[in-house]
Amino acid sequence: MENNKQEFLFDKVNYKFLFIGIGVIVLGFILMSGGGSDDPKVYSDAIFDFRRIRLAPTTVLIGFGITIYSIFKKNNK
Repeated sequence: MENNKQEFLFDKVNYKFLFIGIGVIVLGFILMSGGGSDDPKVYSDAIFDFRRIRLAPTTVLIGFGITIYSIFKKNNK
């Protein structure tokens, strides 16, 4: 009989890192949202605060780094 066991491309650890990285990217985009005014004729300085200019893009880049790490991580078999 043949062995019909399905093999995945990555190990369980790789998938954990991948989902953590995707979660961090989503968190970065959530941090980037908002800050506008309800009235388009009113200017709001809130779009230029630390959270949207520094923290959110850094969080997204860290998330991309985690996902790239999860792809290149070697399996220890």
